[in-house]
Amino acid sequence: MKQFISVQDVPDINALVKKALDYKQDPLKDQLLGVGKRIGLLFLNPSLRTRLSTQIAARNLGMEVIVFNVDKDGWALEFEEGAIMSGNTVEHVKDAAPILGQYFDILCIRTFPSLKNREDDYSELVIQSFAAYAGIPVVSLESATLHPLQSLTDIITIQETFKDNKRPKIVLTWAPHVKPLPQCVANSFAQWVNAWNGADFIITHPADYELAGEFTKGATIEYNQDKALEGADYIYVKNWSTYTDYGKIYSNDPGWMLTEEKLQLTRFARVMHCLPVRRNVELSDEILDGPSSLVTREAGNRVWAAQAVLSEILIDKS
Repeated sequence: MKQFISVQDVPDINALVKKALDYKQDPLKDQLLGVGKRIGLLFLNPSLRTRLSTQIAARNLGMEVIVFNVDKDGWALEFEEGAIMSGNTVEHVKDAAPILGQYFDILCIRTFPSLKNREDDYSELVIQSFAAYAGIPVVSLESATLHPLQSLTDIITIQETFKDNKRPKIVLTWAPHVKPLPQCVANSFAQWVNAWNGADFIITHPADYELAGEFTKGATIEYNQDKALEGADYIYVKNWSTYTDYGKIYSNDPGWMLTEEKLQLTRFARVMHCLPVRRNVELSDEILDGPSSLVTREAGNRVWAAQAVLSEILIDKS
């Protein structure tokens, strides 16, 4: 694997999932693979699970880990080609990224969208600039449009817990939130489930909350949440803001929050969420604290997803 920015960088999803689950059984079996190698984790936005799980994964492989909070500790970066840097930005990515490429063997980047200009966000300028100029493999720790490590984790968690000899029915459902959130996790989950092609996949949301078709192609779109939930095996709960009229909240209908009553429509569905979660806004306490919740197991699997990805990149570099 040359880099890890989207599912398109993964030759075989099932093989990567198997590798992750193997690491879960024996975390240190490749503890010498990354000895003498250095990984840089650059954060332009906050993180908890992504940051810690990637650090643990890299150390399980023997790598030295350096974390840098660009938004707090570094210079303000410029990404525009041909920019006249007479404003607030101090250093261009064309100057910074090649230096980082000399410091590290793998570079991991986390950035969020502005939710102000869709064209700018969906161009993925930040992560693509680092990939273009660093000269080393780049791993996305979440970008403006995608969160591939989270989505790999989600597939791992479904593979690990689904025991029936049939295709699971997976429902991605929109949930209310107090502020506009990116489409990253929803886009990425849809992209990975469609590429995996191991499930019957439905996306349900209020009208006007359509996601970009490039990510949802292959899924069934259903505006009636109750209908979508019928017979579901897994429910992935996530809020996202509008895509067409970009970054807006049109509806905050509390009726879209998943509850135990709605679970009665399903096939004893397991409930997933990427965290952090607004309790009793996105998901009810009774769900999060009940037996149907997979959120803690899902978050724990972040380590094994990251470890599988990093090991593939290290093997490719060797």
